[in-house]
Amino acid sequence: MVALGFDLSKGGGRLSDLYEVAIIGSGPAGMSAAGQAAKRGLSHVLLEKTDHLSDTIYKYQKGKHVMATPSNLQLRAGGYEEGAGGGMEFDEGKREFILDTWDRQVAEMGVNVEYNAEVVEVSGEKGDFTLKTKAGATFRAKTIILGIGTQGNPNKLRCPGADHPMITSQLDDPADFHDTHITVVGTGDAGIENALGLSEEALGNTVTILNRGTDFAKAKQRNADLLQAAHDDGKLQIRFKTSPAEVRDGEMVLETETGQETIPCNTIIARIGSQPPRKFIEAMGVEFTSEDRSAFPILSPVFESTKPGIFVIGALAGYPLIKHCMNQGYDVVEYLATGESPKPADEPLLEEVFAGLPGNKPVDHWLEVYQKNVDIFKGLSTLQMRELMLDSTCTAFAPGEVIFRRNEQGSSLFAIAQGSVAVEVDPNDPSITVPIGQGSIFGEVGLISGRRRGSTIRAAEETVVVELSRKAALKLIGSSPEANETVKRISIERQILQMFGSGLTPDDIAPLVASAQTEEVRAGQVVIQEGDDDKDLFILRFGSMLVEKAIGDRQIFLSYLPAGTFFGEMAVIDGSKRTATVKASVKSEVIRLPGDGFLELLDKKPQLRERALEVMADRRRTTDFIESQKDSVDNALELYTETAKFLSEQGIGEATDALLIDEKLCIGCDNCERACADAHEGLSRLDREAGKSFAHLHVPTSCRHCEHPHCMADCPPNAIQRGPDGEVSINAETCIGCGNCKSNCPYGVIRMDPVPPKKPSLLSWLFFGSGPGPGEASYSWRKSHGDPDLAKKAIKCDMCAGIDGGPACVRACPTGAAIRVAPDKFLTFAKITEDVED
Repeated sequence: MVALGFDLSKGGGRLSDLYEVAIIGSGPAGMSAAGQAAKRGLSHVLLEKTDHLSDTIYKYQKGKHVMATPSNLQLRAGGYEEGAGGGMEFDEGKREFILDTWDRQVAEMGVNVEYNAEVVEVSGEKGDFTLKTKAGATFRAKTIILGIGTQGNPNKLRCPGADHPMITSQLDDPADFHDTHITVVGTGDAGIENALGLSEEALGNTVTILNRGTDFAKAKQRNADLLQAAHDDGKLQIRFKTSPAEVRDGEMVLETETGQETIPCNTIIARIGSQPPRKFIEAMGVEFTSEDRSAFPILSPVFESTKPGIFVIGALAGYPLIKHCMNQGYDVVEYLATGESPKPADEPLLEEVFAGLPGNKPVDHWLEVYQKNVDIFKGLSTLQMRELMLDSTCTAFAPGEVIFRRNEQGSSLFAIAQGSVAVEVDPNDPSITVPIGQGSIFGEVGLISGRRRGSTIRAAEETVVVELSRKAALKLIGSSPEANETVKRISIERQILQMFGSGLTPDDIAPLVASAQTEEVRAGQVVIQEGDDDKDLFILRFGSMLVEKAIGDRQIFLSYLPAGTFFGEMAVIDGSKRTATVKASVKSEVIRLPGDGFLELLDKKPQLRERALEVMADRRRTTDFIESQKDSVDNALELYTETAKFLSEQGIGEATDALLIDEKLCIGCDNCERACADAHEGLSRLDREAGKSFAHLHVPTSCRHCEHPHCMADCPPNAIQRGPDGEVSINAETCIGCGNCKSNCPYGVIRMDPVPPKKPSLLSWLFFGSGPGPGEASYSWRKSHGDPDLAKKAIKCDMCAGIDGGPACVRACPTGAAIRVAPDKFLTFAKITEDVED
């Protein structure tokens, strides 16, 4: 069969002035397409801008192990009838072996390659395109396959000094670097592999890798595990929630969760992605899915762009994995040769994903349903949808069937393709529900915060949903501007509704949500400056804020604001200037709402105005009290301000429950440590003497149960859980002892130890001297009496969950020196006035 007017009698090579197909780029996708064209006997030309094949793989660091993922995806570059070995081969292995294999196969298959042929202009229409190269050569082809990738256009750092000569986006050979300070920016596969190569002990480098978040959403799990292991072994350092703030000669300023920090740095490897050469591609007539700089071309299911006759494959199509790329090259050439699109290689895998859905419908049906009906998928191509669904779980629920329950652990994201769900808003009355309809999402709170499910959600009717794993959801949000905006819009809408309540509906706040902006705020950054005349309202999405007021030449502490509160309402409602300064105590994120829009909402909803005025009155009471102290600022008030700053520096700003010790009352008996050990299999979860002090207040080494726990960021067995009272605990049964949580905790409150041997009873110790006595046994006793083969497990404070009477450390303190507090309760107006009046 001759398809699309192609003459299959023409072999590879330059047999005429008009090729059947011109392939731009010899990466895995383009090379696979050229190999299949040679097999099919299509006249073709493979145009490569360098003097070697597959420039992206060629530029991998020397000795890099290249993975062949997904492992369950068939590579069929040779066609089903011949098996995978009949065409371009690929299996995981060293960079050099893979390049040598491809060089050999290209020669054996007679692929017509033109090297040093960088295409700079494409003109014409389907059936007769003209391609001009930088060197002045001209080629003509009936169709074009674009496999140029994006690596030629690396992203730049977004900070002062981004053009500094010590920054590079390429690492050829780690062995070129010895005894130097190196910072790798980006924790995708390339960044991780560069960091691992540079951290080999023989090189003597000091390697730091920066991760803006807490997950490795864009990396293969194997690479993420290797990186964490290297960190645990002290070969390199992972810095979570950290980004570049400035590049200077010999150093780099980091923006961390608790403020800026400067580290020595001689080389920076920026592995923060790349963008397609959009102007070049759009000049051909190819359109993109949006104006966003990271958007991909609009493609049909057979990879044809909006310009008829031009096909896009590989990383430029949104598929960066080598196996996907090679299969696409095969598929497009088969379509050009036969007029029929081959059954995609991932079809059997997707059939399994959709197997439990009603109606026994084919894969294409469900892909269309999900993409058409779910808002966060509307910016994706069919090809991207296929990849996403492979990492997802699709389920049908009957009316009333529970999807997840309140307080269940979960960080996945759900989207509704058909039907609707009911959210039980009152745990004591399941009949009180709020609906979420088709096309929307739920579970976003667990995705963003890592907390347990806040409500029970059940199907309100016959409902079909998709559950995206945390990694898949973060990857979607990071790669699709439309998905990112949709998730952000919905989470803002729900946070406003939850915070202000007062009978508001999504329609009431729609204009406010549409004008809302989210902003990251670094630790110490001022959000509202006292005396300014701006009129915006803010919602604290995560993190915490400190409120201060200037009294004379001093900044006096007013209050602490935890996540989930709003601020700035005074100036908005009464039109006054800002009466206090609000700044971030830790790295935070706020939602900025325009004051005019909020006032319009207050005019329409009197009950909301009443609620806002109540909050204002309470805050005004604090401000008025401080104003009354202008002429004589009490030492206690000033001391309390410094104490608040000290607690913020110790991470109390992101705590939900922290242990504090009043050193005026503490007698050093260590009953708190002994009680903790006796309540937890003989191992204490706190170190009283460790930690820092200010005035009479001591912050010992004990878990703060953070609002957004660092320890939960990378727990492979998902053994770290958050309880209904906010306690963060580790399940000893499922903990594998990897140590990731210990490495991620910035406060050093997690230890790794095997479960100690059982001690003789207290009476045996009292009467016979048996055993080590109350509290934690010495290391030598545990070692001599314990099982040497017993694996270490992660151990931390769990707030004595399940133990009557509450935390043992507090109950055992004979003087009342030990207290457990939430910062929003300890740092209060009542506490200020109490200390001042004392």
